[in-house]
Amino acid sequence: MNRLVRLSTVLCIASAGVAHVMAQVQARDNLAPDTPQRLAASERALVKEVVIKASLDEAWRSWTTREGITAFLAPEADIDARVGGAFHVYFDPYAAPGFKGADDMRYMALQPPRMLSFDWNAPPSLPQARQQRTFVVLRFEPLGDRQTRVRLTHLGWGDGGEWDRAFAYFDKAWDTVFDKLHQRYETGRPTDWSEWLERLRKAHETPAPSGGATTQSR
Repeated sequence: MNRLVRLSTVLCIASAGVAHVMAQVQARDNLAPDTPQRLAASERALVKEVVIKASLDEAWRSWTTREGITAFLAPEADIDARVGGAFHVYFDPYAAPGFKGADDMRYMALQPPRMLSFDWNAPPSLPQARQQRTFVVLRFEPLGDRQTRVRLTHLGWGDGGEWDRAFAYFDKAWDTVFDKLHQRYETGRPTDWSEWLERLRKAHETPAPSGGATTQSR
């Protein structure tokens, strides 16, 4: 009889523990997007969300093809949408190798057309953080024939110093990216990068100050 009582007590404690974890997960999922969040006591994340006038397949191709990436994210890219494949996004195609943007990033996982992830780095202006890698998860949810919700979660952050500066940088940068993605499908036209490329070209043609570095953009 005592053994049964003890077993019942253990099961009750275990059930309470599972319920507590599930409550935490549900609370996390109910948090509003577009604000810095902590998924757990020691983990912080950026979560962004946008609804675009695109089919699920179109939204997926925006993140898995060169044509899709250059239509809203950057003027040049090298894309190979497979696990370990290239997710090289060149915000400054005129820069030296290693300073073009997300030069050496890779796809980490793909579940077409619902989820993908890739590693990511900080801009050249944050050289210490740039040596590290964070990771980004994108999830795609169809809302109709021509509407898809895209949800981004950016994880893997350290604390202090350039980590905090990188976190603040991407809190704003992903907003800009999602604005461009929304505009791409709202207008039906890809981003025109000609003015941006001309500014970069002129910046690279301008001699750097003595002892200084050439212009780098992200």
